[in-house]
Amino acid sequence: MPFVQDLLARFRQMVAAYAGDEALMQAGVSAAANVIVADGEVAGAEFETALTGVLASPILEKGYDVLMLEEALHEAIGRARTRAGRAENLRRVAAIAGRPAEQRESVFLVAAEVADHDGIAEIEDAALAELATALIVDKVALLQAVAVRPTPEPSA
Repeated sequence: MPFVQDLLARFRQMVAAYAGDEALMQAGVSAAANVIVADGEVAGAEFETALTGVLASPILEKGYDVLMLEEALHEAIGRARTRAGRAENLRRVAAIAGRPAEQRESVFLVAAEVADHDGIAEIEDAALAELATALIVDKVALLQAVAVRPTPEPSA
């Protein structure tokens, strides 16, 4: 029976690669959006990093074009501007909690890369902690694995 389940899981993943994996795409853009909006600013560089990171997924690259992903990211950023919208984004992130660790970690790392433009600020770190909980990943281990820049110290 496990062989059949494994075969079916691989088939579903292959079909999703060509049809577009809506849940994975929504998780990626929603995670990035919550981090982008966390500090109150929507920087163009953060938007580009999020878009590049989401496109790095072979599953999403085959199923979505850049314009579709840009639109989804804009919608997720719009949601993230309110508390209810951030909660909705977290729900979309948590929707992939049962997926393989590679997919969950990939979504988290895209958000971490977005947060790490000038070092991860405290508010961005809190957003990453919420995402890590929703994705059931080890935030500290993942951040250490990718050598995140420290938060810049405020000048006196």
